[in-house]
Amino acid sequence: MNKIKNYINFKNLIILILILILFYFSSLFRLIPISLFKINQNNPTNRILLTLFSNICLLFILIMIYRKDLIKEFKIFKKNFISNINTATTYWIIGLFFMFSTNILINFVFKPGGAYNEKTVQQMINTTPMVMLLTAGIIAPIIEELVFRKSFKKAFPNKYLFVIISSFVFGLLHVISSSTLLGFLYIIPYMSLGLSFALTYNKTNTIYSSIFIHILHNSILIILSII
Repeated sequence: MNKIKNYINFKNLIILILILILFYFSSLFRLIPISLFKINQNNPTNRILLTLFSNICLLFILIMIYRKDLIKEFKIFKKNFISNINTATTYWIIGLFFMFSTNILINFVFKPGGAYNEKTVQQMINTTPMVMLLTAGIIAPIIEELVFRKSFKKAFPNKYLFVIISSFVFGLLHVISSSTLLGFLYIIPYMSLGLSFALTYNKTNTIYSSIFIHILHNSILIILSII
C-alpha cells in the first residue's frame, strides 16, 4: 500500500477528477450573466466575453483551492527567480521545437488542415483581439497550469507518472472537439508542449515557473496572430 502511495495519492486523485469535471463544464458559469442580463449568445463578441467571465469564475475557485500552495510556491519562485526562468525557458524551447516539428510533419503527411482548437482560437482573436490576449494569453494559461500541472502533480507523486499522464490529458483535451480522426493527431504537438510545462514544474517545484512560460508562449502566439 505504501508503494502505491508513492505513485498515486488517492485523496488528491479524487480532487483532480472533480477539478477536471469543473474545468470541462466551466462554460456553464456563463449562464449566470445570461440569466441576469438576458445576454444574446449568438453575438460573437458576447460569446467571447461570456467565456472570459467563465474563466474568471473558474480561476477564482482554483486559487481558493490551492491558495496555501500558491503562497508557498511563490516564495520558491521568487527566491530562485533567475534559475527558475532559465529552466522554464530551456524546457519551453525544447518543447516548442518538437511541437512545431510534429505539427509540420502531420500537416505534410496527412494534410488534415490544421488543429480544430487553433482554428477556433484564431476566429476569436479576429473578433476581439485584446480580450483574447487577456483570456487566452494570461487567464487560460494560469487555469491550465493549476489544472494540468498542479492538480496532477498532487495526485501523482511519482514524477514520471505525473509528467506522462498530465501531458497526455493536456493534449487530449485540446483536441477532444476535433470533428475528424485525423484531427486527433494534433495531440502529439500539444503533448510536446505539455511535457515541457510538466518538466518545468517538476524541476523547479514552483507552479509559477510553468505559469510564466505558458503565459509567454500563448501571448507571443496571440500577438503574432494580431499583427
